[in-house]
Amino acid sequence: MRKFISAIVIIGLTTASFAGDLTGTVTYDGKAPKKKTLRMDSDPVCGAAHKDAVHTESFIVDEYGNFANVFVYLINISSDTAPSEFAVIDQNGCMYSPHVLGIQAGQELKILNSDQTMHNIHGLPKVNKEFNFGMPKTVKEKSITFKKAEDVFVIKCDVHPWMKSYVQVFDHPYFAVTGLDGKFTISGIPDGDYEVIAWQEKFGSKRIMTQSVSIGKDTQTLNFTFSRPKKK
Repeated sequence: MRKFISAIVIIGLTTASFAGDLTGTVTYDGKAPKKKTLRMDSDPVCGAAHKDAVHTESFIVDEYGNFANVFVYLINISSDTAPSEFAVIDQNGCMYSPHVLGIQAGQELKILNSDQTMHNIHGLPKVNKEFNFGMPKTVKEKSITFKKAEDVFVIKCDVHPWMKSYVQVFDHPYFAVTGLDGKFTISGIPDGDYEVIAWQEKFGSKRIMTQSVSIGKDTQTLNFTFSRPKKK
């Protein structure tokens, strides 16, 4: 089930045509849940790839509340062309890297296998075609392309059940994923009125935050804060 919270951002119309940038930080307000350690002992190759304990990536918050792996993107905007460069998901240490990935329709996605073990890549889109194929340790690269824009869906490994990545296919380049510092940048936005969505896999769609910002040729800042709903 797709889960998101959203914020509406009004980007003011001007008489001239400009392209501006939108930057910001996504934070979490509250006590972060305890980290969950992944058990990889079902495959000795996976366990040997890590010196320290490996934790789930579904909720990564630093000591300052900065929130990683959050999609931030515009809607009601489109682009006619896909980028010529390809996107990459790597299977490294029996983990998907990145955990959250945005890609444009028509853009090539290269799936790499950096591990000396067998993986089975199972993508579960609903708009695009579902895919399911194996990558033995001797197969280091596969490529796929998504033809249509689609909301977030899961790519998982049927061999290693803890492996999961979230992918969203866009019909424009105006999206970003927050880093470990919670920061994002969306560049080259045409002036106009947009809705901006912030998505994080552990949150539902019950809260909508509304903010307004004007953008022309300058950089503007917009921050998002996630928090647990208060108990009634």
